[in-house]
Amino acid sequence: MSLSKKSRPYFNHSVEFKKNFTKEERGEALSKAGLNVFFFPSEMITGCDLLSDSGTTTMTNEQWAAMHLGDESYGSNRGYFLLLEQIKETFGGEFLSFIFHQGRPAEDALFTLIGRLGKELVIPSNGHFDTTEANIEANNIRALNLFSPELKNENSHSCFKGDMDVKKLNDLLEKSKDKIPLIYLTITNNTGGGQPVSLKNIKEVSDIAHERNIPFFLDACRFAENAWFIKKYEEGQEDKEIKEIVKEIFSCADGFTISFKKDGLVNMGGGVFIKQDGLFVKKYPQMPDALMNYQITKEGHPTYGGLSGRDIMALSFGLRTVLKEEYLDYRINQVQEFGGAMKEGGLPIVTPVGGHAVYLDINKFFEGSKMKPGDFGGVALTALLLSEYGHRACELGYFAFGSYNKETGEEIFPEVNYVRFAVPRLRYEKQDLDSVAGAVVELYKNRDKIPGVNVVYGKDLPLRHFKAKFEFKFLL
Repeated sequence: MSLSKKSRPYFNHSVEFKKNFTKEERGEALSKAGLNVFFFPSEMITGCDLLSDSGTTTMTNEQWAAMHLGDESYGSNRGYFLLLEQIKETFGGEFLSFIFHQGRPAEDALFTLIGRLGKELVIPSNGHFDTTEANIEANNIRALNLFSPELKNENSHSCFKGDMDVKKLNDLLEKSKDKIPLIYLTITNNTGGGQPVSLKNIKEVSDIAHERNIPFFLDACRFAENAWFIKKYEEGQEDKEIKEIVKEIFSCADGFTISFKKDGLVNMGGGVFIKQDGLFVKKYPQMPDALMNYQITKEGHPTYGGLSGRDIMALSFGLRTVLKEEYLDYRINQVQEFGGAMKEGGLPIVTPVGGHAVYLDINKFFEGSKMKPGDFGGVALTALLLSEYGHRACELGYFAFGSYNKETGEEIFPEVNYVRFAVPRLRYEKQDLDSVAGAVVELYKNRDKIPGVNVVYGKDLPLRHFKAKFEFKFLL
């Protein structure tokens, strides 16, 4: 039975009405923002805001009620101890917990300290996300993506295209084992089309790492959604509960970083978590104290880590909700039906659809048109989608993941070129997402008329997609 014919596992408690803005008003605001959708005022979005699924979740009654019980004490607030209990209950095992206000400073702390371990270090992953890669490379470490060969195989029916390429990993280890401080696996693979990672691959990468005395870490932002895919599609996992699969996943890891703004179901929060008896602590015994020192200087006392007591309480309850199968069933089926509507409209999306977003393949979208790689068609598409239809999406392709070589004047293009439509949790309904699919279909029909963009500012900057300004190469 399709999602649209089943009732939702929740009901609305409150609503917010949108303000009305015309196409002309949106166009003027976007022009002032230099066609950069990150700078566009959110209150002017008359459609769906699919820029990110990070921190945009609609929270539950239990979470809002828990916020009233938030203890804002500077040291050892009551929520801290509830959160520690919930971390153990959710992920299993005994983890040293280092709370940060979101995932990026948690990554910054970990990779800053790892960067002090040596020179010419390399951290391989199945797909580093943009800010993760930036945090790694800011510390003079090479961030290496080992995408699964299934990701670009159009004939592949694999449900786990987010896996790491273990052949390439083994080849890397044969040459550079001593230069690898840890191996890092992202679940789900956000850069790789939002694709899930199989439990088999998680265990295999963990075994490969441990056989060579290398710690194994997870970037665990969407751990519950990844566990849902394992239960749904991996042989031998169908009779297990989600919480059981989650604990099995994390039993393989020596630690993990996480932004709780995704599968923590909250608007703020993150952390670094290190297994007490894991290889990371054994190999780098100085790290826990160094992390705590870093945390204190950057975020505050370890028992609040840059978060308000209210946020900590909301997170404790969010980690309970995210493992409910009725929630995950509805959440992921909603994203997949959204992808199905796009596919039915003839749009070239990454399939199978992942759990948090639909990824549009921009190279295929503009195939046969005059759009060239350096025209940054993904940027142009997101700008027009926002100004013409009121929907905001995110370019994650040639501009976001690419770079500009000032010495040669050449653009360096990445392996992937997508526009991501990230669906916030518990926020939109089928009618909303159908309107997005319809708008993108209309743009696809008129793709020959879509102009490329010139980069007016920021071409050579790091993390340039957050800061750059553009202009269309010609008026529509």
